[in-house]
Amino acid sequence: MKVLVSDPLSEEGVRKLETEAEVDVMTNLSPEELIEKIKDYDALAIRSGTKVTAEVIAAADKLKVVGRAGVGVDNIDIDAATKKGIIVVNTPGGNTISAAEHTIAMMLSLARNIPQANNSLKSGEWNRKKYTGVEVYNKTLGIVGLGRIGAEIASRMKSFGMHILAYDPFVTEERAADLGIKLASLDEIFRESDFITVHTPLTKETRNLIDEGQIKIMKPGVRLINCARGGIINEEVLAKAVAEGRVAGAAVDVFTKEPPTDNPLIEQNGIIVTPHLGASTAEAQVNVAVAVADQILAVARGELPPNALNMPAISAETMAVMSPYMDLVEKMGRLAAQLGEDGYDKLEIVYGGTVSEKDTKPVTISAVKGFLEAIGHSVNFVNSLVKLRDCGIALTESKTESTNGYSNLVTLTLQGSKGSVSVYGTVYGKNEGRIVQINEYRVYVPTEGYMIMATHEDRPNIIGPCCVALGEDQINIGGMHVGRKPSGGEQIMVLNVDHPVSDETLKKLTTVPGVSRAKLIKL
Repeated sequence: MKVLVSDPLSEEGVRKLETEAEVDVMTNLSPEELIEKIKDYDALAIRSGTKVTAEVIAAADKLKVVGRAGVGVDNIDIDAATKKGIIVVNTPGGNTISAAEHTIAMMLSLARNIPQANNSLKSGEWNRKKYTGVEVYNKTLGIVGLGRIGAEIASRMKSFGMHILAYDPFVTEERAADLGIKLASLDEIFRESDFITVHTPLTKETRNLIDEGQIKIMKPGVRLINCARGGIINEEVLAKAVAEGRVAGAAVDVFTKEPPTDNPLIEQNGIIVTPHLGASTAEAQVNVAVAVADQILAVARGELPPNALNMPAISAETMAVMSPYMDLVEKMGRLAAQLGEDGYDKLEIVYGGTVSEKDTKPVTISAVKGFLEAIGHSVNFVNSLVKLRDCGIALTESKTESTNGYSNLVTLTLQGSKGSVSVYGTVYGKNEGRIVQINEYRVYVPTEGYMIMATHEDRPNIIGPCCVALGEDQINIGGMHVGRKPSGGEQIMVLNVDHPVSDETLKKLTTVPGVSRAKLIKL
């Protein structure tokens, strides 16, 4: 793998990459230079400085992964990367402690006016009354976003004697109870908190999350901290609120535009500012660099990285259990695509038995991937769901207790204007996958190699002539399976063959009396 490092990365991270990859470090590239360079690289390692735009993604002919050494990824066009099948990873745990400690430092500095007092004293003043602060003890701290960083802040500020309120729609009451804090609505946090700190990603939903309307309902004298992402708090509204005294002060480490030129927050003496230092500790720099290197190298080895943002995270334990099912349904998707007709509009997957109790998301993606590849699309685990949606094919997934006698059963059905085709599969024994039914026909088919699938009348003297016809064309048969309807009628014959079969040979099979159709299937 060839890796481009386009932002400063610690030496430990670069050395880690160099153990398994060819690495070029080129920082301070202009957008035009990055677009020109990126076409030669399989991986891109960045921090917050590089903007991975749709134009960069479009120029990236070989790119497989973009690794962000840090948490925020608003400098990456994830939608464009996903459509092109490029994995985007970040390192959410590497700078957690540094970001939490910096937030607390900003909060305490805000409470005691430390930067302002420092500047005043160094300029020759001695004005103790002007810089009288407040205690954090017995005050209420509102935390918006109770992820890793928010939880670390809550833990530490409890030791200061603060009452902690937190808002996070993804956190359960049990998790909050474990942390010893109270979950609250946003409005409750805005109305009751003496200090408010935000720790959410910057999205369409969180941009200007705190605006004029929210500040109006806050306590007089509230203090706000933003060490997460610029734009979560409206900068002009915050500057005005501090200037008018509605907000006692603010501490800001991040800005909508960095460096922050002509920014109203810089002009306010009641607002403490730092130049995006949340993760700027020696320990964090090493942690995130090594973590992003590990994930890039995992992609190079064909593994699934643990912190991919545009594909489901799969633990090693889950992968060990679900890998046989992923392989099975990918082949089922390929088979269904080759058996059906054009004009599909729905793909349905039903999980029954023991598999229904597991995390089936990676299995579903594998089925979609196999189906799309069989109909001519270039897809991978990242972009298969997006490609399916772009094809106008609806995906449904459901679970049931019914298994038709098997301990586990996966049913994949393609539906369209010309009818439907269903494939049933199971995993048994030593994690071996088998296709056990095609439409209404019971079969027992291995999920690998080439096979000829023929439809014929349910009567004697058909299978033999078919085998003779293949032998005449030097086609070796490795296995044979016959499926019949419970009520009789037509049968299907599945012949496993060692090599692809020509159209002429397939046509010869249909000249055997009673054979109506013969098709080559490749799994």
